[in-house]
Amino acid sequence: MTPGSNIPLGASRVTVDVAAPVRLDVSALLLTADGKVRSDDDFIFYNQPSGPGVTHRSGGGTSPDSITVDTVSVPPGIEKIVVTASPDAAGQTFQGIEPTATIRDADDNSVLGTFTPPRLGAETALVVVEVYLRGGAWKARAVGQGYANGLAGIATDFGVTVEEPAAAAPAAPPRPTAPPAAPAPSLAVPPPPPAPPAAPAAPAVPAPGAGKVNLDKGRVSLRKNETVSLVKSGSPLLSQVRMGLGWEPAFRGGDIDLDASVIAYGPQRDHVDSCYFGKLTILNGAVTHSGDNLTGEGGGDDEVITVDLGRLPQEVTGLVFTVNSFSGQKFTDIAKAYCRLVDAATDEELVRFDLTQADPQTGVLMAKLVRQFSGEWDMTAMGTFVNARTVRNMVKPAAEAL
Repeated sequence: MTPGSNIPLGASRVTVDVAAPVRLDVSALLLTADGKVRSDDDFIFYNQPSGPGVTHRSGGGTSPDSITVDTVSVPPGIEKIVVTASPDAAGQTFQGIEPTATIRDADDNSVLGTFTPPRLGAETALVVVEVYLRGGAWKARAVGQGYANGLAGIATDFGVTVEEPAAAAPAAPPRPTAPPAAPAPSLAVPPPPPAPPAAPAAPAVPAPGAGKVNLDKGRVSLRKNETVSLVKSGSPLLSQVRMGLGWEPAFRGGDIDLDASVIAYGPQRDHVDSCYFGKLTILNGAVTHSGDNLTGEGGGDDEVITVDLGRLPQEVTGLVFTVNSFSGQKFTDIAKAYCRLVDAATDEELVRFDLTQADPQTGVLMAKLVRQFSGEWDMTAMGTFVNARTVRNMVKPAAEAL
């Protein structure tokens, strides 16, 4: 196929594989007649792998990612499914690594068409092909439209919410491929103009219902269920962070043995592994635990979990940080508990969540980190109490809360 050409689809179920010399993130968007998604649920990718009539399958780095469209199950009002791709490595362009899309009958795997977009350069994301409804019949069209601002540019162009800063100006619509010299637009809110020196500002606190904020204004203090995007304008993505968890002994003065853990999940909330006092390293060293604190005595963090975000396997899309009372004491007997996220490279505290109210339970889901399609991570304060004394008993409730 050549750009702009189309083929009729004799099969009701088709699969589009997108392969390249490097690993790609492949996704799909379900579009209405106005060329927009109905909601963010119409964006199908590795962290949201299924939608009405459309599914995503990860190749795990050893085979191409694919999108399968069951045209019979596509809901009324959806007239087009666009299949997109971007290199998995942040900032990498398609120059010299042109992808090939193969359209197959999903039932017998026979090839219906192939397409390789020509003359790629500064593009960091592509609309590769589209499956569309015309005159009551489904067809596939070769597109090859490139964007220089990544997969987030495509998603925003089609109406997906990429980021919701509390006071951000509306983002300019992303443009098709720009010349290589043009800088790629930033996804984060632009930094404010320089201001005269002033006293240090108080940590940013998101207002209730204000949506997601980032780290531009410094340390963020979260309330329960609030989310912060772990990005800062003009700075590279965070690569290594430490989650410090602390608590004070029970009000009655006795020691208390709390255990901090982190549970790793895949894109379908499937349990990948758990890091805790009995298993101090997981995921080939990408996550490590400082060891068990039996009393909660002393200032500062009682237990620390270090996460190398850059080394996490691609199938890990969510991390839930938990604390358990192994000794059986309830959290109502604890003076206070908190978690804080620290940039491991600079020792700068980025986010803090203080648990000021507790339920008479033995476990708490403190916070979660969730990988976004753009490669960034969001942290959400949880503060959800459960009856669980060990990390093993936290796996199911943490998955449900993820």
